[in-house]
Amino acid sequence: MLGRPIVDGAEALRSWAVPLAMPLRTFKIGDPGVAPSVKETRLLSHPPTVRRIERPDFAVQTYGWKFGPPVPGQPVEVVSEQSLRDLVPDRQPLPPREPTKRVRVRPTGDNHLLKDRLLYLLQPPLDGIFDGRQLDVPFEPFPYQLEGIAFLMPRRSALLADEMGLGKTAQTILALRLLFHQGLIHKGLLICPKPLVPNWARELAMWAPDVPFETIAGDSAQRRRSWLVSNCPLKLINYETLCRDADVLKDVNYDVVVIDEAQRIKNRGSRTAEVVTSIRRERSWALTGTPIENHADDLANLFAFVDPGRVPPDTPSKLIAGLTGDAILRRTKDVVQKDMPPKMIVDVELELTGAQRAAYNLAEKDGVIHLNDLGDTLTVQHVFQLVMRLKQICNFDPLTGESAKMERLIADMEEVAESGRKAIVFSQWVEPLLVLADALQEYGPLQFHGRVPQSQRMGILDRFKDDPDSHVILMTYGTGSVGLNLQFTNYVFLFDRWWNPAIEDQAINRAHRIGQKHPVTVKRFLSAETIEGRIAKVLEEKRKIFNDILNNAEKPTAMGLSEDEIFGLFDIKRR
Repeated sequence: MLGRPIVDGAEALRSWAVPLAMPLRTFKIGDPGVAPSVKETRLLSHPPTVRRIERPDFAVQTYGWKFGPPVPGQPVEVVSEQSLRDLVPDRQPLPPREPTKRVRVRPTGDNHLLKDRLLYLLQPPLDGIFDGRQLDVPFEPFPYQLEGIAFLMPRRSALLADEMGLGKTAQTILALRLLFHQGLIHKGLLICPKPLVPNWARELAMWAPDVPFETIAGDSAQRRRSWLVSNCPLKLINYETLCRDADVLKDVNYDVVVIDEAQRIKNRGSRTAEVVTSIRRERSWALTGTPIENHADDLANLFAFVDPGRVPPDTPSKLIAGLTGDAILRRTKDVVQKDMPPKMIVDVELELTGAQRAAYNLAEKDGVIHLNDLGDTLTVQHVFQLVMRLKQICNFDPLTGESAKMERLIADMEEVAESGRKAIVFSQWVEPLLVLADALQEYGPLQFHGRVPQSQRMGILDRFKDDPDSHVILMTYGTGSVGLNLQFTNYVFLFDRWWNPAIEDQAINRAHRIGQKHPVTVKRFLSAETIEGRIAKVLEEKRKIFNDILNNAEKPTAMGLSEDEIFGLFDIKRR
């Protein structure tokens, strides 16, 4: 039916009733479920709300002092401007402030992407990162070490060739740590000689405690799981194990691969070089203290890993510097001496070889049983004899002659000789020096101990000073710790520890003394998880002056440790 038109103002709307197929129901206001709602809508014709802000009134207040009128009869002194100037002392000009050199990570010359260059430009300087407020480090790196970190971080191909003792390990770890933090790398591989694996593990825990790492070791099944299943971001392995797992490496890709003691791959045709260069990687970093610029062929072989194809094998030596200059960083102690302390002491913790560990465990087990069987007759002297026996095994295995310390010493002496430096090796006994003399023949070893006649000793010292082929002299503490001036040497190796610090200091001071022109690096060898480590820990905790309890195998007369602590080295109680 037709509806009635509805008129509203000027408009007229006609409504039509449309029949619906569904039933209709009528609701009334107040019925359950029926609630009217009202919504207000602001029309465009309504004016906007305006809130007036009063003009701010700035009040200025001044403060001063009021002076009373002059006292009658008292003369008024007129002070001239010059007299006031005379009352003010001359101000000395401040000394010019030496500008602080900021060390920043800079993009390499071949990086032309604007986003990458801006990334490095916006990063804070490195000297502000390692001040203890942003990253936890044991101590702030030296300026030259910051420059080494800035060199490594932006490079996909880098050869860090600092002289031994300048901290290549710490620089590399900190560079890796920053790259992990920035998300620029996610998987890394560290390759080093077997004797250096414990050292790298200790340095990683010290310089990058927030970067998880895993040492690849064990049987083939365990190693395969580490390669293919483990998601640990950083893996550590030695060259020998790496070569055994060459087949597994084909299925793994790394963001960065670092090789320590890179001279291990100088021989291009060796198995080690072939396996290392076959690893799939985005970044290639090599560390070596050998002056590679003196050996053109070795440098070309190293770059087969660092940047394959950059240096062809038959490249003339005069062209190599131009091809590799921006990928090599080499500093010597002469250059960075102002940044370093005059004496750097490094504790080198080494794992015993398999034969040494077996002999050591057997000797310690049998020795403790023997001490317990002594009952009430047990004395400190008995414990002391066992200590001396175990210390000798830490030097050399009595059956096979294996020695983790000797392996490390030979590796270090290669860098000493290549750099044209000289070294002193100290031991408590003559017998280890005789073995070392045979092992170090290529470095012109000289011996200076109690078995050398007194009449020949001065001639030996003169030869050691003047002969450029004599890079090492082997001394006992008793003979070489006093009365000698060897300030022309730059390295001191304590093959085994003399537990009286005063004697050790006297030995070290043969090289570190007036007249020394270069920093002295002291390396103190220490066997991990042995009596050497236990004694060092106790003495470090006590921080007392060492006495002669472990100095004289005949008759110890004084003790830096208490008797209870001596017995405690083997969990034995006094009776």
